[in-house]
Amino acid sequence: MKLATLRDSTRDGKLIVVSMDNKKFVEAAGIAKSTQEALDRWDETCPQLTKLYQDLNAGKIQGQLVGDMIEKRMLAAPLPRAYEWIDGSAYINHVVLVRKARNAEPPKTLKTDPLIYQGGSGVLLGPSDSIYLGSTEWGCDFESEVAVVLGDTPQGTKKEDAAKYIKLVMIVNDVSLRNLIPAELEKGFGFFQSKPASAFGPFAVTPDELGEAWQNGRIHLPLVTHYNGKKFGDPNAGPEMFFGFCELIEHIAKTRSYTAGTILGSGTVSNEDRARGSSCLAEKRMIEIIDTGKAETPFMKPGDTIEIEMFDKSGRSVFGKISQKVVDSPEPQRR
Repeated sequence: MKLATLRDSTRDGKLIVVSMDNKKFVEAAGIAKSTQEALDRWDETCPQLTKLYQDLNAGKIQGQLVGDMIEKRMLAAPLPRAYEWIDGSAYINHVVLVRKARNAEPPKTLKTDPLIYQGGSGVLLGPSDSIYLGSTEWGCDFESEVAVVLGDTPQGTKKEDAAKYIKLVMIVNDVSLRNLIPAELEKGFGFFQSKPASAFGPFAVTPDELGEAWQNGRIHLPLVTHYNGKKFGDPNAGPEMFFGFCELIEHIAKTRSYTAGTILGSGTVSNEDRARGSSCLAEKRMIEIIDTGKAETPFMKPGDTIEIEMFDKSGRSVFGKISQKVVDSPEPQRR
């Protein structure tokens, strides 16, 4: 099943069901007004939404054209705001490279204890919303990731039981302001200003939609990034995700429970094979330093564009495309 959120006059938008080929949609107002409402009553709404999805794919429902909504920038993040946005860093290659970039050692618990931070969830950007950059001195970087949306998840959940709490899967651009990070971490209190709003792909899918690509809480498909119109990387999100989503859920649930609508990210997708490229500028810069002694690739500036997309084995776009542009003046908040 594939869900999305159509912008309207409300904060949470209007829930729509999207066809498998991403071409048509139908409103789900008779079932749930918003994605959050659907998640709150998932046991009740999921079968109804699934039936609507099947009827749309079978042509029993006419549907409206998704392309029209994309052109009008009418698709918000699947969850325009969430109760929590928690991001991990589950790809060891990324952790090692980025730590080197700021002259920091990887944590001693790198392979035993997942890295996690909690970001802002009150404003989550849609797939075509601009990235506002107040200063190029901040070192703006994109981070191509995958994420899951949880249902109500109890404290003490173990990895063996965690998969049943994963309701939806998405792709993410978790923007980082690299030059603000070291000073914040030096305080010993974590990220804040260095982590602005993240953007999400237009479509959230249920894990079964991924078929055999969904294994052990990991998506075994390449995540493709284009930067300023050129392919930047296509690392596979599955094999080198050291901590899968089930392990991440066990970690975050050690001391507290989570409500339906919590989003949990993977961290920047990264492979050791350099031929697969990278999912962020910081990795590329570190590789340049290793090879030549100097970072040549600058961070993002106004006018730069970033596109992130994941395709299944048949070439179909699973989550739709994140397509953003960096701007130097804030846009009005879209609801």
